Amino acid sequence: MAVWEILKTIPYGQTMTYGALAIRLAQQQSLQRMSAQAVGGAVGHNPIALIIPCHRVIGADGSLTGYAAGLDKKRFLLQLEQII
Repeated sequence: MAVWEILKTIPYGQTMTYGALAIRLAQQQSLQRMSAQAVGGAVGHNPIALIIPCHRVIGADGSLTGYAAGLDKKRFLLQLEQII
């Protein structure tokens, strides 16, 4: 749920990496670090993807990694927001 709360803060037309998401979560929870892979797992379990914009999370190299609805839909949503 904490990951989803951060997802809701990613503005329309912007992206965030899994790593940046992990850093922010670790800071919020006063942890030294958080695994980007663990964050990715939480992102992947988002049941309301259009309300909580998990399509705005990308890989560290800018790649369109994983999306439960399929990468074609992630690409479409990012194009719609004129991100890519």
